[in-house]
Formats: sequence, C-alpha cells, structure tokens
Amino acid sequence: MIKQLFILITVLPLSFSALAAQGMVNIKSTHSVNDTANKLEKILKSKGMTIFNRVQHSSAAKKVGIDINPTQLIIFGNPKIGSKLMQCAPTVAIDLPQKALVWQDNEQQVWISYNNPLYLQKRHNIEGCDLILHKVSAALGKLTGAAAK
Repeated sequence: MIKQLFILITVLPLSFSALAAQGMVNIKSTHSVNDTANKLEKILKSKGMTIFNRVQHSSAAKKVGIDINPTQLIIFGNPKIGSKLMQCAPTVAIDLPQKALVWQDNEQQVWISYNNPLYLQKRHNIEGCDLILHKVSAALGKLTGAAAK
C-alpha cells in the first residue's frame, strides 16, 4: 500500500505537467519579443484578423516592481470562424478569441506559444467542426512560423 501511494504521489505531478503542456504549440523565433510580436501582429492584420488587444505583461510587472522576462500576449481572431466553433460547442468561447504568447525564456530564446485548436477540440468535445479546426490549426502554424523567421 505504501509503495503504491509513493508511486501515485511521484507519478501524478508528472502527469499534470505533461497535460499542462499537451495543448500548447511552441515556435522558436529568431527575433526579439517586441520584433516578433510586431511581425506577428502585422501578419495577422494582413490576413484579415481582428487584433482585440496586445498585453505587455513584462511592462505591467515592472510597474509593480516585479521583473520578468519580456512577455507579450496578442489576442486576435476572426468572428466568422470563432462563431462557427461556438455553434459546435459553446464552451469553446472561454478559449476564444485566440491568443499568441510571445515570450523569452531564461536562456534568451524567444518563443511564440498558442493553444492547439485540435487540443481545444478535445477539451470542449467539439463535434461537427473538424474541417474548420484543421484549417485554423494549419493557418496558425503558417502565421506564427512566418512571424518567427
């Protein structure tokens, strides 16, 4: 019994950390956080996306005396697509509009991270929107890839 409990306590946190990263896509960028975010925003706008907001997390942290690595969040979407997804599963609205996190790790590497739409399909049990989700997934890969180069 004690051995089983030890295994459960040891393995369970590993499962949660793997699950936490499971739905995240991370793309390496060759630019600074600000340059990557600027490039991504420009690309998104050129494709007709709405930019709802750009949150400067590191600037906000600095205002309260906390230093974090450069981190920006771009909130964007296309209501024509997002609304169709919400018709398939209303709870997906908690994850929409889409977000792209542009951040720098402790080794000075810059990343673009976003929720994988196919993971959201599982998370919200979305049915009947497979084509839309695959198109969104492919588009996000291309857009973030272009911003990272």
